[in-house]
Amino acid sequence: MKINGAATRFCNDDVGPTAFQRVAVVGGGAWGTALALTAHRARRSVTLWAREKAVVEEVALTRRNPFLPSIELPSEIVVMDDLKAALHRCELAVLVIPSQHLRSVARRVETMLPRDVPVVVCSKGVEADTGLLMSQVIAEEMPDRPQAILSGPTFAIEVAQNQPTAATVAAPLDAESFEPDHLAARVAVTFATPTFRPYLSDDVTGVEIGGAVKNVLAIACGIAAGRRLGSNTRAALITRGLAEIMRLGRALGARADTLSGLAGAGDLMLTCSSEQSRNFSFGKAIGEGRRPSISEDGPVVEGVVNARSVVRLAKDLGVSMPICTAVEAILRGECVDAVIEKLMTSDIRAEAHAHENGRRIRNPARIRESENREWTGAIST
Repeated sequence: MKINGAATRFCNDDVGPTAFQRVAVVGGGAWGTALALTAHRARRSVTLWAREKAVVEEVALTRRNPFLPSIELPSEIVVMDDLKAALHRCELAVLVIPSQHLRSVARRVETMLPRDVPVVVCSKGVEADTGLLMSQVIAEEMPDRPQAILSGPTFAIEVAQNQPTAATVAAPLDAESFEPDHLAARVAVTFATPTFRPYLSDDVTGVEIGGAVKNVLAIACGIAAGRRLGSNTRAALITRGLAEIMRLGRALGARADTLSGLAGAGDLMLTCSSEQSRNFSFGKAIGEGRRPSISEDGPVVEGVVNARSVVRLAKDLGVSMPICTAVEAILRGECVDAVIEKLMTSDIRAEAHAHENGRRIRNPARIRESENREWTGAIST
């Protein structure tokens, strides 16, 4: 049998992976809190580090996190703003940090964590200054430390509400199979509950690419919703957005089956289809003609900060990503309708990957529209 291209064997319970019993979740936002709850439900000992002192104080008073206010946290989950104390004696550190801040937090964690303690990276994005994926950032700041990536279609509130959810855990594979001591397998059994189902992968890059790009595409779908464009438009954006993820993934060595799985197509469909997504809601506000503000202390809209870094990475690799490029242009202040028109009247080409770089046909709609504007301008003068 194969899992994401790697052979696997089924094990009986006696030789199964060993769960990490003491888990430190670094990042007290909604997703970090949901993961802390999941680990607690899996009967692990959990500490949760929050940067914001107000979060720690609110939890101490009410057992509710302001980032997830409808959920009461069990008293067994220890919430603190002392990073060293939160990491003390942990067997696994889970980094749930906004992508553009992961490096600075990882640098701090590295000085406090024993060398044999693995990390799980739950940040999604491309670092703006370097064009690096999150696993590459960790490799630079925490060299030689074992790491895994956890990603997938996971709204924090639904995970916190104990609704059935599936996600992917990825770590490099040295052998032919996912042995019981493989890091992804150990992380998976650490978080597995009757409502949280992890799948295994050794395609770290593929799992990361889906999470990095989908937030940008969710802004595009939100803009379309704000413009009151219909289901046809959203279907086109999701389908062609997935093609953009596939192109970038191939350029970085990712596998197609990973990108069509939970961390790729699954996460894309979720984020592009619901106002629960902060990125979708942000895009919708833009589509409605508003300029939504982002509070420094509020939830992070990853697609805003990642649009520029994803487009820059694509350009460096020579990868065409017209929808992401359109979002980046709108975020820079270009006219929404003009950008949509440019996207819709771009050259006609083959859809299939095998032929998409072949001959292109000039779109007559673009020619007619240009002629109409010239003719209208001549009449008005």
